[in-house]
Amino acid sequence: MGFVDALRAIWDTGDAAAPLDSRLPLAARTAMLEALRPTRMVGSDGEQHAVPDGIGVDEGDALVVATSGTSGHPKGVVLSHDAVAASARATSDRLGIDPARHAWLACLPLAHIGGLSVVTRSIVTGTPVVAMPGFEAEAVEAAGRSGRVSHVALVATALSRIDPSVFTCVLLGGSKAPDDLPPNVVSTYGMTETGSGVVYDGQPLGGVELALRALPTSGTAEPEGGAAGEILIRAPMLFGRYRDGDDGRVTGPDGTRTWFATGDAGHLGPDGTLVVSGRIDDVITTGAEKVWPDLVERVLSAHPGVAEVAVWKRDDPEWGERVVAWVVPSDDAPSLEELRRIVADSIAPWAAPKELVIVDDLPRTAAGKVRRRELETFRS
Repeated sequence: MGFVDALRAIWDTGDAAAPLDSRLPLAARTAMLEALRPTRMVGSDGEQHAVPDGIGVDEGDALVVATSGTSGHPKGVVLSHDAVAASARATSDRLGIDPARHAWLACLPLAHIGGLSVVTRSIVTGTPVVAMPGFEAEAVEAAGRSGRVSHVALVATALSRIDPSVFTCVLLGGSKAPDDLPPNVVSTYGMTETGSGVVYDGQPLGGVELALRALPTSGTAEPEGGAAGEILIRAPMLFGRYRDGDDGRVTGPDGTRTWFATGDAGHLGPDGTLVVSGRIDDVITTGAEKVWPDLVERVLSAHPGVAEVAVWKRDDPEWGERVVAWVVPSDDAPSLEELRRIVADSIAPWAAPKELVIVDDLPRTAAGKVRRRELETFRS
């Protein structure tokens, strides 16, 4: 619980906290510090050290959190106390959290918003929290079975390693969710800039507004149907600005510059359910056709020989770009022909992978997201 006490102490002095992942190598830590620009650092011994050329925070700022950096360029995101409180209350209201009956388990990295928001949610609402130094499947499952905790936030890889039924509710974020989820698992959509998940099982939390704007890449079609666009969000839990001063706001459909452009594409169903296609920058252009890697991954993951899969692209002299599948096999590795057939039958012929790479694992961020841009040269 040392982290929780340290966070409370920082807030009591009127400062904002910027968690730094101690597991990072020196070069990555240096990049994070450049993005966060702290004025002081607190060591594991509690000692504080001044940092040259740091930038102060404004009154009301609570957190400075680095984006997960799937592109390799993290940004410092500033969240106010009001935003942190709005996120905590909206989540607790949706889940029916009762501090007298429920308790959170924090086992994801606290330097990322998915893990950090569990702790801040507990502080804001007065809900008990048990903090672990990291995810260890047996310890997490044992905590759930013991009854000491009722709710936990996990990423998909962690979920696959435990029995989720030992918890009242599991919040699943960080990357795309499997198609078949137990009834007590809630799939969330959000990011550092939204102070954690703001859309649960496709439905926005209280106070969260969603809108779409035309995709910057003309001709990009949504394979699942519906009018596709870039997802815009307006909500009380939105970040205030980046550390470089940019507030990240864009003009929305109502003509006001109060919306945040997520960089994700998706569409809204008739009942307002949000369906996320994937990152706009991740779309693969093969010939004249556009392919969403997330959609192909969902289809390929249903193959019994596929334990994990990531889809990305390589240059192709004929098609410009070709679809490539990096697969961690389960028992018998699938063949390229098998994978091509199920994708062609489920999506379209041009979405079928033209190359299969068998690997032992996939490059991921600490939050569980695949680093697609490392796949092209990745060798496990």
